Amino acid sequence: MRSVSALPKAHLHLHFTGSMRHTTLVELAERDGIRLPSALVEDWPPELVATDEKGWFRFQRLYDVARSVLRTEDDVRRLVRESALDDAADGSVWTEIQVDPSGYAARFGGITAFTDLVLDAVRDAADNAGIGMGVVIAANRTRHPLDARTLARLAAQYAGRGVYGFGLSNDERRGDTASFGPAFAIADRAGLASVPHGGELRGATHVSQCLDHLHPNRLGHGVRAAEDPQVLDRIAEAGITLEVCPTSNVSLGVYQSLEEVPVRTLTQAGVKVSLGSDDPLLFGSHLAGQYSVLRVAQDFTDAELAALARDSLNGSCAPDDLKTRTLAAIDGWLTEKPAPEDVPRI
Repeated sequence: MRSVSALPKAHLHLHFTGSMRHTTLVELAERDGIRLPSALVEDWPPELVATDEKGWFRFQRLYDVARSVLRTEDDVRRLVRESALDDAADGSVWTEIQVDPSGYAARFGGITAFTDLVLDAVRDAADNAGIGMGVVIAANRTRHPLDARTLARLAAQYAGRGVYGFGLSNDERRGDTASFGPAFAIADRAGLASVPHGGELRGATHVSQCLDHLHPNRLGHGVRAAEDPQVLDRIAEAGITLEVCPTSNVSLGVYQSLEEVPVRTLTQAGVKVSLGSDDPLLFGSHLAGQYSVLRVAQDFTDAELAALARDSLNGSCAPDDLKTRTLAAIDGWLTEKPAPEDVPRI
């Protein structure tokens, strides 16, 4: 079998704090005397089920604890640098990292100052790792839609300067999807990609709401669209790429096993699928691992995995020349003689 780590690909669903190395989390916590819960130390990776409100609260609490260890500019730069190196090792040639600056503003001088820091860190990390990188600024569903407009205007200021998209994350069962439409309109006028979350914790009806009101270019997760053929047809006809995160879906209880994640249902309906790791820090699985689990759990062939890698590039905001080179490299990966499969980091 060919190495999934050697398969060139893009990483389009990666959250900022969730990309932190576990060893870095533990080290920074020890440095500042922060007591981590057992789920982030001896019981890591944590057992998580977010299909009810209590489960999501526990997931969000662990994420907030992890974010609290980022105390200095050097911490932020280290996180981004290590994330880029990890993705490069997994075969990513282009990574889009998603961040909500308002979650870090109090410690780093405001949303603008923090965005400047992240963008500078991304530029340095990309050069260091030898990959391309971009930033997606995301609003929070649990906050007021006016906050989303503020972040959309912030993202618009950086359009063409390292920010490529505008997203909407957190518990999709919260907030009214339509009320976030004006924020996405601001981002769209600035030429930013629309990349909200949807169709993970809620079903196909919610996917339709995202399509109607947020007009996505990509949809974070979107797997529950598989429950309605008409919604699948809408996604396929619009050319929307779904950012599917198999291990995340199972860890959060959306599906009970990796065999159930409906990647083939999506692709057979003509939907473009890009695999992502979501939050490696909390789910314990990196980018190449997503390709590996589909090979093992669902018998995906190398040709099918290569098709997913192509979708990741075509759905990305990467420069056209990088897309062209990488698509050719994916074809080259397929024509190479298979070598013993390496074991990707999980």
